[in-house]
Amino acid sequence: MRSPLLTAALLATLAGAACAADKIDVKAGKALHDKQCVNCHVQRWGGDGSAVYTRADRKINDATSLRQRVAACSAQTGAKFFPEDEANVAAWLAQTYYKFK
Repeated sequence: MRSPLLTAALLATLAGAACAADKIDVKAGKALHDKQCVNCHVQRWGGDGSAVYTRADRKINDATSLRQRVAACSAQTGAKFFPEDEANVAAWLAQTYYKFK
């Protein structure tokens, strides 16, 4: 069962991503990722934290799942990303690590 906060974050992300799609800023996504995400990933995965994206059994296999994960992490950590921030971070991750087809 999803928490109301997580559900709200996912809905906001999906709605916001559609609006923000025309204004994706990959550089801003990298900056937000580096500021808000890396420390947690380093603590959980070691090294530079990128193992969460490059592991053989990674859980994210499409752009929708990636946007949802970014929204969930934002909600769980209190990063307080706006929908356009989530879209930017997801775009940077997709370009850098996931390269969805």
